[in-house]
Parts: sequence; structure tokens; C-alpha cells
Amino acid sequence: MPDYYDSNAEAFIASTLDVEMGDLYDRFLPLIPPGGRILDAGCGSGRDALAFQKLGFQVHAFDASPVPAERASELLGWEVEVARFEDFRCEQSFDGIWACASLLHVPLVELFEAIKNLTNCLKDDGRMYVSFKLGDGERLNGSRRFTDMNSLKFRELLKAAPGLVLEDEWTSRDVRPGRAEEQWFNAILKKAGDA
Repeated sequence: MPDYYDSNAEAFIASTLDVEMGDLYDRFLPLIPPGGRILDAGCGSGRDALAFQKLGFQVHAFDASPVPAERASELLGWEVEVARFEDFRCEQSFDGIWACASLLHVPLVELFEAIKNLTNCLKDDGRMYVSFKLGDGERLNGSRRFTDMNSLKFRELLKAAPGLVLEDEWTSRDVRPGRAEEQWFNAILKKAGDA
């Protein structure tokens, strides 16, 4: 997957950098303490990390693709780590994890472990936002793999994660120009104190 985003970095960044994300921020950010620590997991262009930083949060970000990570570093003014979900290790825990349209590239058989690894970086009672294209199955779109998600499938996945509570879920339309017909599954998870 990193190869696709490295080869198409400029087009990808151009299509996502200025997308209005306010509705999603309004659901997630009130759950994070003012000035809290947020991990942007699979940060792409750095758009969301920059928005969180401007709002006074302490932000750390990583992406699996070196070229987008380099562009995000330039945007943010600090180094974005290059790491895959399964390889990322945190030195400090976070109040919130933002995984917007990033976990959707993880194969279903590896998805629980990716979420579990991120959960290890989350403080007790911390929140994690995730989003996937709405659907039920895995597919290839060119060279990119997608794991689509819906409520039933996501709840089944979480049965193996007793320390995570599904706090909120909803569907939304893609806000990128010309993509309004595409729908997204969104969820906010809370880490229980004994997770």
C-alpha cells in the first residue's frame, strides 16, 4: 500500500488537504481534554494533525508511506514518523487516537491486531476514532486493498476486544468533491480502565 501513496502523493494530498472535516472533529474533540495528546494514526497529508495542533492539542503522527509522511512533516514543521500500524510503538500514552480513513487498508485478518496495538497507546478512558468505507467485504481497487465495514461486522470484530467499548457509530457521506455517493462507517471507541 505505501507504494501507491508514494507514487501518487501529490494527487492524493491535493484531493484531501482542504477537505472540510468539522463535523467529524465536533464528534471527537469534545471527548479529548483541552491540550490533550492526540495520535494521528495514518495521517496522510497531515491535514487533521495540523487542525488539532492549531486547536492547542499535543499531536504525534505517523504514516506507512514515506512520501506523504515527508509532505506532512513539511506542513506540520516537525517529523512525522514512518510506521505501519503493527510496528508503531509509543513512548507515551494518548488521550485520543484519530484513525481517519487509514485502517481501511489493513486486511480483515490483521485488523484486530492493528486496533489492539493502537489501543496499547491509549490512556484509560481515552477515545479512538476510526472510519472505513461502508460495505461488507474486502476488495482491490487498482493496487489498493480495502476492508469495508458496517455496524454488524465492526461489532463482531470488537467481541475479541473486551477492553474497548463502542461509544458511538454513524454513517456519513464523503465530503470530497464529486464523491457524495460514497458512504463511510464511523465509530468512536472508549478504552475501559482494565483494558
